[in-house]
Amino acid sequence: MVSGVRDAATTVLLRDAPGGLEAYLMVRSTQLSAFAGLTVFPGGSVDPGDHVADGLWRGPDPAEWSLSADPGLSRALVTAAVRETFEEIGVLLAEGPNSDGTAFPTAEELESDRAALEEHRVTLPELLTARGLVIRTDLVRPWTHWITPEAEKRRFDTRFFVAGLPAGQEAQQPSAEATRGLWLSPAEALATVERGELGMLPPTASTLLGLTEYETVADVFAAAEQRTIRPIRPVYHGDAEGPRLTLPPESRELLPAGVTPEFIAGLMSGIARHGRPPATEKGSA
Repeated sequence: MVSGVRDAATTVLLRDAPGGLEAYLMVRSTQLSAFAGLTVFPGGSVDPGDHVADGLWRGPDPAEWSLSADPGLSRALVTAAVRETFEEIGVLLAEGPNSDGTAFPTAEELESDRAALEEHRVTLPELLTARGLVIRTDLVRPWTHWITPEAEKRRFDTRFFVAGLPAGQEAQQPSAEATRGLWLSPAEALATVERGELGMLPPTASTLLGLTEYETVADVFAAAEQRTIRPIRPVYHGDAEGPRLTLPPESRELLPAGVTPEFIAGLMSGIARHGRPPATEKGSA
C-alpha cells in the first residue's frame, strides 16, 4: 500500500453475449460526492472484514498473483472485489461445497444476504461461512493497477480484476448509488463516451479500450495470464488550461496504444459535462 492511500478493488464483470464480449457498467447518481454522474465498474475500498477470508476460495490462491501486495492484502483485495460486486449488482462470485450448484442460495436468500452485507450487519467471510460457500477465484484474474494522482483529496491504490459472470446468475438492480446498469460491448461503451452520452474516468475507458482486442471471456482470461501488472500513476494538472491528466512513459507502456493525450483530453471534457473534475473525486485516477 502507498502511504496515505487506501487500498481498493474494481471488478470488470464480463459475459459472452450473442454479439460478442460485453462488460457491465454502472451510471452513478449525480447526487453523490464520489464519481458523481460518471460511468464506472463495480468496486470500492478494502474493508477490515475482507482480511479474514483465508481459505474461503476454490481456485488459484490470490497470494500467488502479481498484485504488488503481501499475501494477506492480495487475498483481501480479491475478497473486496467479490464483496463489492455482490453489494452493488447482486452477482456473487462464489459456489457451494459441490460445484454442481445444488447448495447455492436461492434468489430470495441472495437478496437477503446482499442487504445484510450492504447494511454492514455481516462481513463477506461471515456470510460465506454461514452459507457454506467459497469464493470462485477461477472466475477472477488481475488486469491493471491504478494509483490516484497526488493532487486528489482522497487517494486510492486500486487493483482492477476481470471476472466472468457465473453461470445461472444475472446482474440485479444496482445499489442506490447508481441510477442504472448497462451491459455493453467495450467498443459500444467507448462510442457512448465519444457521443457525449456517458462520462468516464481514464482507468475505466482505458480498460474498455484494451478489452476491444478480445472476442470472448476465455480470450480475456488467457491474456490476463500474460499481462505485466505494475502501478499506473497518472499526474493531475489544475491550471489556467483547465483540469488535465498526463501519464509518464512508464505508465503509458502498460496501456493500450490508443490511450493518447488526445484520448485522455476527450475523457476530461466528458467528465466536465457529466461529473466533477478528478481533483474533487474519490477514485482510482
